[in-house]
Formats: sequence, structure tokens, C-alpha cells
Amino acid sequence: MDLTQLKMFCTVAETGSLARAAELLHRVPSNLTTRLRQLEQETGIDLFIREKQRLRLSPMGHNFLCYAQRILALSEEALKMAQSGEPGGNFALGAMESTAAVHLPSLLTSFHQRYPEVTLSLITGTSGELIEQVRQGTLAAALADGPVAVDELNSCKTFAERLVIISNPQRAPVQQPADAAGETLFTFRPGCSYRLRLENWFRQAGEQPGQFMEIQSYHAMLACVASGSGLAILPESVLEKIAAPGQVQRHELPAEISETNTYLVWRRDAFTPNVKALKYLIIEQSPDDEIQP
Repeated sequence: MDLTQLKMFCTVAETGSLARAAELLHRVPSNLTTRLRQLEQETGIDLFIREKQRLRLSPMGHNFLCYAQRILALSEEALKMAQSGEPGGNFALGAMESTAAVHLPSLLTSFHQRYPEVTLSLITGTSGELIEQVRQGTLAAALADGPVAVDELNSCKTFAERLVIISNPQRAPVQQPADAAGETLFTFRPGCSYRLRLENWFRQAGEQPGQFMEIQSYHAMLACVASGSGLAILPESVLEKIAAPGQVQRHELPAEISETNTYLVWRRDAFTPNVKALKYLIIEQSPDDEIQP
């Protein structure tokens, strides 16, 4: 089934005549007959009641016509959106949990107000998962930890983050990996770039961390740490947003571990109007002069 077949079917249904439909579509009637028979074979139903001089829609044909008209209208809408170069249609955006919690509420509110024709869906995940989904084309863009070194992708810096380790308030200071050796660490699943940074911190010091416990949200992670069950690493911006005063203690990390940036990532061959609009809105709202068009 293709759009040409659907257009032929709709035209014949509207005119009730193969000859008239062929004239409107600039085709010979025999071509329409063949394509409509193929469509009926593919769907497994008789779309028309065939009389001597006329075709009438069958009951199933009437139902099928509604769907065919909607498909053709959507394809026309998509084509106009693509040709106009204006944001519109569906926009599948990915983001890390931290970015979604801290940076996206106001950003996406502004985006929706400026581009109401865009239907945006937000998917959260780890940086590794998001980057792979952009590479595969299932996400139009994503906000992930960077820099991103993948041949098929382009990216630009968006938000600067500072990572800290948190513990219960009574714990002794964590100044180096040896101070936390053997401790339970609450993190997101493998593919989380912040978890990888923590693992590298221990590895470079020759220390062995304790068990990694995978948590699904920062709120749950905070509760586990506050109870004294272990440690966690998270952006300071998230901690300031979700933690009550005195609930946990923060511990500084060296700059090579703590300083990180979130990047907007998209495929090199798919810098769509939606992605472009989001990129320039981030640039417009950002005080960081390093973010460039």
C-alpha cells in the first residue's frame, strides 16, 4: 500500500467513475484498475461494488475511505511542514533525568508558547541510551552529557553542571576515593555518564567501590542516602532543587570529575526546523557566551 494507491482509491470513490478519476489523475483507466485490484488484494476486502457503468463503495470501502483520507491529509501536512522550513509536527526529544528536572520546565514552556504547532514528546534516559537513540533516528535530538564523539552526530554545549557526592549528614568528609572505598553507591543504570565518572575516580586511585545499587529517580536516591545507606553522585543543581536543608551532606569532587556539560545532540543529516528552533531558543535563554549558533 502506498500513497499513490490511496489517492487513486479516494479519487475513484469520490467520482464513482474510473474514467473520470483517470482523467483527473492523468492516468489511463487500466492503470487505475490494476492498482485498485492490488489494493484490494493487499487489504483482503472488496472496496467497491462493481456495476456496469459505475463503481460504488462497499460498506468496508466506506470505512476504509475515512482512513485513506486521513492518511493523505497527514502526508500533505507533513510535506508542507517540511517544505516551509518552519517548526511543526512531532518532535521526539530525549533528556537526562537531571536535565528534565532542572532545565526543561521553563525551556519547554517557552518552546510551546513560541511553536504551538509542534507536538513534543519527552523521553528520559541515560546519556548512553539517548545518544544511541539519536544515532538510530528514534529521537530527533537529545540533551546528554558530553562532549559527544560520534561520527553521525553534531552537538553544541547547552548547560554547565557541577557534580557532588552526597551522604547522610553525620558522615565523615569524603575527600578522596579511599574515604568511600567499599561503600554502597546509589546510581542510575549502566550508560549513565555520571556513574562512569564516579567509577573512573575510584579506578584512577586504585580503590574499589562497594556495590552499585541502581535507582530509578533522584528523589529515591536522595532518600536512600539520607537514611545512611550509602553515597550518590548527582548534579548540584538537582540537589538544590530536591533536597531539604540539612537532609544530606555534600562532598566536593576534583574539577576533572565534577565539571561537566550537557550538550544538545542531533544527527548531522537531520538538523530539522524543530531541532534548529530548540537550539536557538537555548542559546537565546543561556547566559553562557560559549554556546554558539
